[in-house]
Amino acid sequence: MRIWGVVKGFSIKQLFLLAIVMLQRPLFIIPTIKATKQTILICNSLYPKEHHKNGKANAFRHALWNVLICIKTFKISKNEEKSIIWAQKVTDLHEKLAPNDPLETKMDLHNNKVGRFFFSSLKNSSEEKAIAFLREKTESAKNVIDFKSMVNHENDLVYLSED
Repeated sequence: MRIWGVVKGFSIKQLFLLAIVMLQRPLFIIPTIKATKQTILICNSLYPKEHHKNGKANAFRHALWNVLICIKTFKISKNEEKSIIWAQKVTDLHEKLAPNDPLETKMDLHNNKVGRFFFSSLKNSSEEKAIAFLREKTESAKNVIDFKSMVNHENDLVYLSED
């Protein structure tokens, strides 16, 4: 995935929203881009086609993206809360700029949040340990069928189907 290719396709409004968020924490821009690229590389290696669907691999990708953004920005900020808030702003904006079906969006937002929750216990871990931890959590991800069922799995990764 080429980030520049995605950004080139944005409307003026989308570019404006992206600029507003990025200007809030300019020192976090490069670590966020690195985390995004790293997430895609890891997911392409571990789950080549599956991570673009609505299964466990997709849940892993969203959680990993949030964990890596937090880890990389935490190295700069030394502040867990600032890193978590930043990751939420970036990943929520992504969901707003590239909308899915409402249930898919809810699933993505849920898995993003779970990734940020996991970061709190992973912040001093290596990225390799964080990946191993997330792979383990992915194996026990919960299959959900509607909005209500996600509420029952607040701290679990969720997925819609393995098709």
